[in-house]
Amino acid sequence: MLYDIALSIRQHYDAPVAASRQTLRLLPPTLAGAQHVVAAAVDVSPGPAERRDRRDFFGNMATDLAFGGAHEEVVYSLAARVRREAGPASLPGSPPAAALAGDAAAIRSLAPDAPHHFLAASPRLPEEPEFRDYAHAALPPGAGAGAAEAVEAVGLALNRDMAFDAGATEVDTPALEAFRRRRGVCQDFTHAMIACLRALGIPAGYVSGFLRTVPPPGRPRLQGADAMHAWVRAWCGRDAGWVEYDPTNACLAGDGHVTVARGRDYSDVAPVKGVLRSAGSQTSRHEVTMTPVGEELP
Repeated sequence: MLYDIALSIRQHYDAPVAASRQTLRLLPPTLAGAQHVVAAAVDVSPGPAERRDRRDFFGNMATDLAFGGAHEEVVYSLAARVRREAGPASLPGSPPAAALAGDAAAIRSLAPDAPHHFLAASPRLPEEPEFRDYAHAALPPGAGAGAAEAVEAVGLALNRDMAFDAGATEVDTPALEAFRRRRGVCQDFTHAMIACLRALGIPAGYVSGFLRTVPPPGRPRLQGADAMHAWVRAWCGRDAGWVEYDPTNACLAGDGHVTVARGRDYSDVAPVKGVLRSAGSQTSRHEVTMTPVGEELP
């Protein structure tokens, strides 16, 4: 599926910002066998005094910015055309979660894709007994379930037990707090699932990206109606490799999911992250349009 993607993030400050340094992770990468970026560009207004494009440790496209002049608003805009391949139709065969430690130990690499980075606690996800207990309760009965089946079981349980509620949490709400409320957005579903899988011994990480939303029957696709999304990437052994699962929608990630960044948790993939010198509060408005090429907006 070929998509045209447009993103706008507008940040407004109550008082002029005297200086600011930000890192953006908005550019989708080309991923072998999964997606190909035909073209992509990020525009920033007002223009920064300094700009550097690079890849971070996990291979994500990062844009470092420095603003020197005072400004009350900044707009980050992405325009991209991305071809997304169809995802797997079913789960791969995989060993039980208990056997993954042996598989991982045989990997003598600390490359960005190595499972070792995705098993221990990370900045936004400390170890919590509540996630461990929930994960074990979600597993199918018996000891024969493979790691990939455990991924699906945990994802289905969270989709069943948590309600999507855009007003229940903020971007900095701790994962355990959202889990206890059993309410939140895709970030909260994803963080809870990662914590549960790690408690089972399954390496798991965070994927940020775009999700194609389908309007109700008979209604046109609205510009800006899509949103940035999050889902889980779990390592299910040397043969099965990485499996991507979307707990918010209880499905494997497929050709409606376009990846932007991968990391251990949200702290590694935040679309805008940095520091600034100002006073007062700020507001942020996001708009995303993800349109299959050949399908016109109204």
